[in-house]
Amino acid sequence: MKRVLVTGINSYVGNAFIQANQDTFQIDKISLRNVQWDRMDFSGYDVIFHVAGLAHSTPDESQRDLYYRVNTDLAAETAIHAKKQGVKQFIFMSSVIVYGSQHETIDRKTPLQPDNFYGDSKKRAEEMLLPLADEHFKVVIIRAPMIYGKGSKGNYPRLAKLARRTPVFPNYPNQRSMLYIENLSEFVKQCILNNVSGIVFPQNAEFAGSKDIVAEIAALHHHTVWFPTCFNAWIRKMKGTTVRKVFGNLTIDPALSKMDFTYQLYDFKESIRRTEQ
Repeated sequence: MKRVLVTGINSYVGNAFIQANQDTFQIDKISLRNVQWDRMDFSGYDVIFHVAGLAHSTPDESQRDLYYRVNTDLAAETAIHAKKQGVKQFIFMSSVIVYGSQHETIDRKTPLQPDNFYGDSKKRAEEMLLPLADEHFKVVIIRAPMIYGKGSKGNYPRLAKLARRTPVFPNYPNQRSMLYIENLSEFVKQCILNNVSGIVFPQNAEFAGSKDIVAEIAALHHHTVWFPTCFNAWIRKMKGTTVRKVFGNLTIDPALSKMDFTYQLYDFKESIRRTEQ
């Protein structure tokens, strides 16, 4: 049984992984905040799953230095420490935010153009981690789309709250890549079991639009929502972060997400049902 150390004691992703895989691996977790973690002995672990970090798509400028310290420097320092002590695999939780918001489709040729220092801090971490990889030290960079599930934060709970209350929501045709938390936990498990290395792009098997999410949640809660198209022309003219997050397109080329193992355990409808139950 492989030994896995999760760095980030309060991480939603980390805790979900532990809950799903505690019978598959021997898992410990630690906080990297305010402790002398660099004096810890990592030699007993096969894998480090690094989920410690700061996440906010529109961070305050006053936190710039903190983001680079935590998201960039700490990730690199942890990986270097792990490699020196014989850890075989380092899995880093990154995000499609490294691409910025100027692209509607992500493929092999899409350049990294982060919008702000949050995205740039992740990009720089990747650039420091990848050169550490060799035949004895596998580095996995997970560029994940929007992650959702029971207890998640971000756009999903806001849409879910709206779906349970609003009588009207625009029938606007957008598509986004999404990643259900249990699918992500399975993905990380399989990366460990299969000794994966490199940049990977897990996502659900289907794309989904905001209207699809709202409709599915509303139906589960027996709430009726009208989906008119009369707002669409207005939405197309609108600019700004909020409109882009709700009605913009951001999909990952499915070819990037194909692996030699199965990890998409739950389809879109079932994932929403499990989240809302």
